[in-house]
Amino acid sequence: MDYRKAAQGVYDGIGGRDNIVSAAHCATRLRLVIADNDKCDKEAIENTEGVKGVFFSSGQLQVIFGTGTVNKVFEEFISIAGISGASKEEVKQAASARQSPWKRMIKTLGDVFVPIIPAIVASGLLMGLLEGLSKIFPAMAQSGTYTIIHLFSNAAFVFLPILIGISAAKTFGGNIYLGAVIGMIMIHTDLLNAWSVASAETIPTAAAWFGLYDIRLVGYQGHVIPVVIAVWFMSKLEKKLHKIIPEIIDLFVTPLVTVLVTGYVTLTIFGPVFSWIETGVLNGVQYLITLPFGIGSALAGAIYAPTVVAGVHHMYNALEAGLLSANNLNTWMPIATAANVAQGAAALALAVKTKNKKLKSTAFPSSLSAFMGITEPAIFGINLRYTKCFAAGCIGGFCGALVAGITGIGASAYGITGIFGYLITTEYAIPYTLVMAVSFAVAFGISWLLYKEPKPETARESKTMEAGKAADEISEAPDGAVQKMVGKEAGPAKEIVYSPLSGKVIPMREVPDETFAAEVLGKGFAVHPEEGTVTAPFDGTVETVYETGHAIGLTGKGGAELLIHVGINTVELNGTYFEVHVSEGDEVKTGQVLLTFDLEKIRKAGYDLTTPVIVTNTDDYQTVAPNLSVTGKRSEPVLELERI
Repeated sequence: MDYRKAAQGVYDGIGGRDNIVSAAHCATRLRLVIADNDKCDKEAIENTEGVKGVFFSSGQLQVIFGTGTVNKVFEEFISIAGISGASKEEVKQAASARQSPWKRMIKTLGDVFVPIIPAIVASGLLMGLLEGLSKIFPAMAQSGTYTIIHLFSNAAFVFLPILIGISAAKTFGGNIYLGAVIGMIMIHTDLLNAWSVASAETIPTAAAWFGLYDIRLVGYQGHVIPVVIAVWFMSKLEKKLHKIIPEIIDLFVTPLVTVLVTGYVTLTIFGPVFSWIETGVLNGVQYLITLPFGIGSALAGAIYAPTVVAGVHHMYNALEAGLLSANNLNTWMPIATAANVAQGAAALALAVKTKNKKLKSTAFPSSLSAFMGITEPAIFGINLRYTKCFAAGCIGGFCGALVAGITGIGASAYGITGIFGYLITTEYAIPYTLVMAVSFAVAFGISWLLYKEPKPETARESKTMEAGKAADEISEAPDGAVQKMVGKEAGPAKEIVYSPLSGKVIPMREVPDETFAAEVLGKGFAVHPEEGTVTAPFDGTVETVYETGHAIGLTGKGGAELLIHVGINTVELNGTYFEVHVSEGDEVKTGQVLLTFDLEKIRKAGYDLTTPVIVTNTDDYQTVAPNLSVTGKRSEPVLELERI
């Protein structure tokens, strides 16, 4: 591969030097921030030699080359552009700065509400299971066990402002314990519980701002946005005080002033104002969803997938949390399910109809992932490339959400959609099934009718034809010339890859990153690690060690090229919590320690540690078959490779 030619293709495709804000790379892709996205010729970049995928994400243009290639292309790229490489954090900051205030706000909401999903899911599942079981066994509702479990099934919702306060403080860089205190103030027992207002004879009040006006002494149960605003203010104030308060008294003055000022402003300004705004938004959404004949829900189902593409779908987490907190029913979740299942069905129709084996092998797992609630592989890997399929998915989402609106169904939690959504929709199992069935049938049928096999004269297929021609030349070459042309001898017919980590082994389609899940970089498997040690998966050579320590590339004795990528987006840690124990060029044995990492600290930093193990030269093998039934111990055989 001509790395300079590939770099030149990317450089030309983005519009040259004047359109570059910053550039960096991770283990698999170039990460570029460009000034004007409209000047970017995405199709030209996709047709550049070596490019495996191109997409915009979080304000960055990400160009996938794969391990061992991306660093060489990057060196040529910065040489051509006449710039210096930026750190990943600098690129991230530059990308954020390029985003509109609206997108930055949406991302911030996602950063606040996504981390608390496990708590919401736990409570929601317990609530849903209790309700479902009590329907089957009515006497159960009178038992002591039911009473006890019901008590903690809604704990996350009762104390939701505290959870939000902690998560928001972490997002805004404030003290998480002070954030928790602000959440506690907003639901303090001295305030009238918001859910009791309707039945209260009188509502207590207090004079604010020296008698300027009165406020109602009512808690903020059922509200989420006022807490976020309050903790944002708290974090800003705390940082300012740390700068101006002398260190000798900072320890007690800053927390005191921060809580005193934030608490008072919250109960007298932020709470009343933003709870009124939030109530208006929730009422508007509920009105939309309850429009006659389900029209509002249908429109929401149609636009859901485009908001995923735009990267603003995280705002729905705040919406769903608000619906649950206010009404104990998340009526948005079935709409999301309709949209997700429809995109999966559209991809499945393509998978069934296409004769392209590579496309089929990507589309099948991508569609299954969508049925489980993870749509990025189907949307970004398949449907957006074939826009009629994406449109079919949107139409299917419209129809499925129409059913959801007509039936008025809802869920007891958020963060789960698709097939697993049955666990939080136990009271609506039949209409929920109907929602998915309609979404699936409409999207699959339309996608099947609209999808046409592309003609074989595309740029990518031309490359494939050239590769086939090269293969013919190799087969016709005289003895001794083959190795010179290929670069190395072929390995054994079968090779074994052992697990480099201890933990649960999962299929690649379940990795929460569209590039890995769609197997753009190659087939393989992934591990949910239980300890922070990565060992050699076979006897071989260390080809690439990334400066951030989060990824390592190896070549086995048999020729398998493997990338081990610890976690998702862990490149952003810039090496913190990682320690590499080998160097490039080292010979390693199966089970030898390659790198270690602090599993708990990385998780506390908010990163998913799902670790893909990718055969980057997948095309050299006719079989790449992971054994997903293994016990999850390190150095256990997981993958069998069989050469073509």
